Amino acid sequence: MLTFIGLGLYDERSITVEGREALASANRAAAEFYTSHLVGATIDELASYHDLDIDVRDRAGVEQEPDDLLGAAEDEHVAFLTAGDTMISTTHVDLRLRAIERGIETRVIHGVTAQTAASGLTGLQNYRFGKAVTLPFPYAHGAGGVPQSVVDSIEANRERGLHTLVYLDIKAEREEYMTADVAAEMLADGWTDALGVAVARAGSPEPTVAADRLSVLADREFGEPLHLLVIPGDLHHVESDALATLGGAPEDVLIKNEV
Repeated sequence: MLTFIGLGLYDERSITVEGREALASANRAAAEFYTSHLVGATIDELASYHDLDIDVRDRAGVEQEPDDLLGAAEDEHVAFLTAGDTMISTTHVDLRLRAIERGIETRVIHGVTAQTAASGLTGLQNYRFGKAVTLPFPYAHGAGGVPQSVVDSIEANRERGLHTLVYLDIKAEREEYMTADVAAEMLADGWTDALGVAVARAGSPEPTVAADRLSVLADREFGEPLHLLVIPGDLHHVESDALATLGGAPEDVLIKNEV
């Protein structure tokens, strides 16, 4: 059996009770942290808390060389761990489909997602988000600046009055995490006076939410990772009130987005 378990957003305690019970029953555990990462706990702390060894795999070990993991799941209970929610990445879906093709029983135990946390922390209504995007480091895509695909997606959402959740690049092997101020600076080149909302350390005991013009957010620091950025579309009056109260958004900036 292969059980996919979302660990939640921050540390070793962010897992659900159901997820912890399933992990306790597993004979073997593997994990990947290249799609997301628990910044509030080390691998050793995670393993110690759950009292088991964790086989941390890189991208190749999950996507190209998973045969040993799948082979073990044919005979025993294997848990596959990811930060946030599982099945958000195509990497996880592909692994599950491979397991099913081999006749392996699979189970999915969800964790808290960055998307729902961003909605909950900012007060922006979840059903009013459009297509999410990932903003890569300029060196990572070779063209510099903001990829045209990201620009097009944000513009399409704005035209429809929808919010855009911007995931910020992670290079886990280098322990490099894009910060919200860097992302705001990159996006301010195209939308200087646009409203942005920075979310830092969602799921932690002390998350940060800050709403202002992108050009202003670009000059602020938001502390330790992980960070997200939201580009709001049209704002319902409750959303506007939430951004003012929870994120300190200036009234003159909010007025431009209110409908």
